[in-house]
Amino acid sequence: MSSQYSVRATPEAREAGAVALAVASLPESFGPAVGENPADVVVVAGHPGWTGEAAKAVTAGARGVVVVNPAAEKTDSLQAAAQQAGAAVVLDQRWASNPAIPAAEDAVRSMIGRAAMLDSVATAPVGPDSGELLADHLAAVVRLTGPLANLRLLAHGPRGYTATAVLTNGAPVALQGIVTNARPAGVSITLLTDDGGVNVALPEPLAAWPATVTVTGPQGELLLPTIYESAHRATWRRLKQHLDAGTIPSDLQRFAATSESIATLT
Repeated sequence: MSSQYSVRATPEAREAGAVALAVASLPESFGPAVGENPADVVVVAGHPGWTGEAAKAVTAGARGVVVVNPAAEKTDSLQAAAQQAGAAVVLDQRWASNPAIPAAEDAVRSMIGRAAMLDSVATAPVGPDSGELLADHLAAVVRLTGPLANLRLLAHGPRGYTATAVLTNGAPVALQGIVTNARPAGVSITLLTDDGGVNVALPEPLAAWPATVTVTGPQGELLLPTIYESAHRATWRRLKQHLDAGTIPSDLQRFAATSESIATLT
């Protein structure tokens, strides 16, 4: 019989990551920490300085750490601390944690050498700074494509941004962010090749709305299997697998590509 792990979250992380809902949906795996007892899993918000906060949790004995919507930061010291302690640090990202991402990544990577261009539009409701939207947007794109070259911010304001970059094969990338309440929040990513491409549409992680991944080629159009699970719940399921197996997730190593892309913004 597998273990149930106790959870404690900061107020900011609890709200941003829908922690109570995700934990309640996996009652045999996780439960709230009782009183002042140390928690097996600590959840922190990904505001600037989150790597230090996560490292403190690992040093204090947490077996797992969930970081909600992490801002771009260097993760070297946190990786070292987690490796030494054998702790699992997973990132609960707005779109990059969607359960459809692994299949979408395989489809994009298989075609990226023949890419003609990549176009992507991210939409968020009025409220958060557009800089946060850009970080979430880049995390999803970089998860699919790998690091981007020559990333440039052409325009940036409270209502959105426009950025360009280049894929590894030299194909152009266009990124646009829109802050508005007039259309549903989410991100669409379209890779075009000489004979088809991949279209990925990722919804907000507030409910189990499914992402759609469509692959087009000479054989026609193929819709990949639909997964009705939120990004939040998928993150917690993945954490449970690592905790049970005693393995270290690759989240921090993958996130380095996102931080590297943001650091090169000109």
